[in-house]
Order: sequence, then structure tokens, then C-alpha cells
Amino acid sequence: MDFSIKACDWSKGEANGFLTGKSDVIVLGVFEAQTLTGAARDMDVATKGLISRVVKAGDMSGRAGSTLLVPEVTGIGASRVLLVGLGKQDAFSQKAYGEAVRAAWRVILGSKIGQATFTLAQLPILERTGDWAVRTAVLALRELTYKFTQMKSKPDNGARSLKKIVFSVDSADEKAAKLALKQGVAIANGMDLTRDLGNLPPNVCTPTYLGQTAKKLGRDWKLKVEVLGQKQIEALNMGSFLSVAKGSVEPPQFIVMQYQGAGADTGKAKGKNAPIVLVGKGITFDSGGISIKPGEAMDEMKYDMCGAGSVFGTMRAVAEMGLKLNVIGVIPTCENMPAGNALKPGDIITAMNGTTIEVLNTDAEGRLILCDALTYAERFKPAAVIDVATLTGACVIALGHHNTGLFSKDDALAGQLLDASREAVDPAWRLPLDDEYQDQLKSNFADLANIGGRPAGSVTAACFLSRFAANYPWAHLDIAGTAWKSGAAKGATGRPVPLLSQFLIDRAAL
Repeated sequence: MDFSIKACDWSKGEANGFLTGKSDVIVLGVFEAQTLTGAARDMDVATKGLISRVVKAGDMSGRAGSTLLVPEVTGIGASRVLLVGLGKQDAFSQKAYGEAVRAAWRVILGSKIGQATFTLAQLPILERTGDWAVRTAVLALRELTYKFTQMKSKPDNGARSLKKIVFSVDSADEKAAKLALKQGVAIANGMDLTRDLGNLPPNVCTPTYLGQTAKKLGRDWKLKVEVLGQKQIEALNMGSFLSVAKGSVEPPQFIVMQYQGAGADTGKAKGKNAPIVLVGKGITFDSGGISIKPGEAMDEMKYDMCGAGSVFGTMRAVAEMGLKLNVIGVIPTCENMPAGNALKPGDIITAMNGTTIEVLNTDAEGRLILCDALTYAERFKPAAVIDVATLTGACVIALGHHNTGLFSKDDALAGQLLDASREAVDPAWRLPLDDEYQDQLKSNFADLANIGGRPAGSVTAACFLSRFAANYPWAHLDIAGTAWKSGAAKGATGRPVPLLSQFLIDRAAL
């Protein structure tokens, strides 16, 4: 799909070729109970009052989310006009814009339109700019066009008609809009990779497959990639990680991907170029182990590697954007399966940093693989570490499927992630991490237990991880409620790639 940016100042009547340029459709916004403005006003003049007549007749009220495709338009280069209702102008927020954009794309994708001119990015959105509007429109379109058909014997992808989109932006926004377009495409490509990995079946997307994917990503985007196997992991004394892996016939992998966009962190740059480390939970199938899960919807436990998938997607996006930043992706990946030699409730294991852990539930395995990865991350002397995991059902109960759970004792880091979540429209909500919750992890027989009981289950899981992340700024994202959808819309969402990408874009700009 070909995207391009073209500047146009409709307020000054400078259409810059949009009135005469050839296109299958031009997309115009109409506010409710308002006179026509901007592109809609100029198009109305060029079509000798056509749009005004349509509005006056009641065919387009401007109600939010409404659409009207007007065919066989004369007087302009576009053969059709798509009118999109925007609601009240004084309430036109980022949410209203997102709804309008998706409504427009659905109409276009449901037609034979091959080339579209899109003017909605120039609308006055509360607290948002034109470049944000462009990127949001790109991501919305790519989300609607994503399909996972790799595993079907006769995939019905259909020939997509839409090939070219031209975004009309204000002249002052042109440079920023071109950058936003590049970022939007890169983030969408990263999200597609994350979705693909999540949607693949667990007999295909194994730890070995993730290792191979990392190597391919390294070749394609010039990343330094290491994939450590069983013996190398043993040499690192990752007893906690290995305890989860031992019940499966699939060998574990420990993946490290390094993107160096800001030069080495040495000499005069010491500290300034310290990397951001992203740690992703890579349980490619989670049966629960000996503490086995109920059979219903267990197939969805292939999504327990979506934290790892989001790190893959973010690394790809960062490399494509060419951010001036050093980023490292660390992924411990294995299966959690029941077997005669599997981890048992009551076992005591030793983590990489020497901490002993009493395992009270083998289905609380994500924290057992992440804790060794968090210890490993220390060697990079990171500026910050963010782990991403489908960690707890308790987070789904607390926040549902809208917000990702955010935990951190570092207020500055938490604030940056929350700002990024709002900018990326990939919402997160900060949950407590008070020391008082740590008491729930006490064990009579080891340094700590791997669960803290039912109360505040997502909090105590984060508290467990915090024990292994004390030596650097750290945050934990629990994506159990946001990484995938169930039911008729079942599939990976690609979240939180937008949040992480925006966070890294912002860090690179510091």
C-alpha cells in the first residue's frame, strides 16, 4: 500500500491540485449542525453546492460515525466523495477522530476504490496535531486490513482494491507528517509481526521458531542476535528459567537482540547512550504444568508468548524507524508442560542471582522465567528495563481488556510510559507496588514464594519481579487483558507495540 503526504492550505483557498487531481474518492469530514469548513467547503464550491444540498436534504447529518458515499461527482478530479460525520466540533477528540477514520476506511475497503485522497488529518482535533492524525489513520487502516491466513490450505485473502492513499495536511505540518507517516508504517509492520507470532499455532511457533525468527530479524535489519541453548543457559545458572522448561520436549532458548542506533556507551557518551532493555515473556504454550489449567479456552495459551512477540515487533519498528537510541530485546522462551520430570508445587529452585524460590503453583511460571532475564539484563548497565508479559489473570479482572497494567516504583519512568500510552492510543493504567504487598510472598522454606495468594494477584506478581530489578529503573507491563481477543474476533492485537514504540521515540528525542 502506497502512502504519501501533500500539503494544502484549504483555509486560504489553496487547493494545491486536490480539486483537479485524479482519485477514486476524496474523503471529507462534516461536523454536526455546522457550516461546511476547510476541504468540505472548497469541494462544495467546486461541485456547485452538491455537498450543501446533501446536508440540507438530511442525507448527511454530521452525526458521529455516519458515512455517505456520493457517486459520479462532477467538477472535481475525484469520481466520488465520501462524507464522514464527525459529531460536534467542540467535542471532536482523539476518540471521535479515531471513530471517523475507521468508519471511512471500512467504506473504502468495502468498495472497489483503488486510490483515495484523505483530508480528515487536517481536522481540528482537541489536543492533537496533524502529524498525530496521519499516523493514527495509517495504523487504523493497517489494523483493518490485517489478516492471518498462513495456516489455511486455501486462504481467501481476496484482491485488495485500495493501493494508494494521499494525505492532505497543512503546510506547517508537512515535514512532521512525513515523519509520522514513516513511523506509522514501521509501527504497523511491527504490530503485524507481533500478531503473526501470536496467531501461529504452538506446534509451529515453538521456542526454536522464535530463535529462528530473531536471527532472520537480525539479518533483515542488521541487529546483533544471540540465541542461547540449553547448555549455555545452564552455564548462566538460570535455575528458575530452566525449572519451567524441563517438563517439555521443546528445548528452551534465550534470545538477545541488540539494536545500536546511538553508538557505543563509552568514552564521552558514557551513560548517555545506555540502552533501553525490553524483556518479553516467551511461553509459547502454557498448559499450567502440574497445576494444569482447565481445558476450556486452553488453546488461547498459545498467546502466552505475546510479551515476547511485542518485543520482536518493537525491535523491528525501531530498526525501520532508525531511532537514534540503543535498544536491546531479551526473550526467555520455553513451554510450560506437565511431565514426570516437570516442576512440582513444593519444589524449591534457585534463580540466577542466587535467590531461592518456593514454587506453590506451577502455573505462575512467567515470573520464573522473567526473573532470570531481569538479572541477565543488569550486564547491559541499562538506562531502563521494561518487561512485557501476559502475566496474570488477576490483571484482566482488575482492568478488563482496555488498559494494560503498569507497575513501577520509578515515577519518572512510569510517567513516560503513561504519556506514551496516551499519545499512541494504547492505554495503560498504573497499579500500586507498595512494599506492604511483599509480605504475601513470604515462604517458610525459601527466600520467597512464587505466588502471594488471590488478593491483589497482579500486584504480588509485579512485587516478585521487582526483587530482581532493584539495580536499575524498571517497569512491568501486564498485557494479559490486552494482548489478544477472544470469541468471534479471536486473534492477537499487536499491543503494546504502539506504546513501546512511542516511548522509544520520545526517549530518542531527549
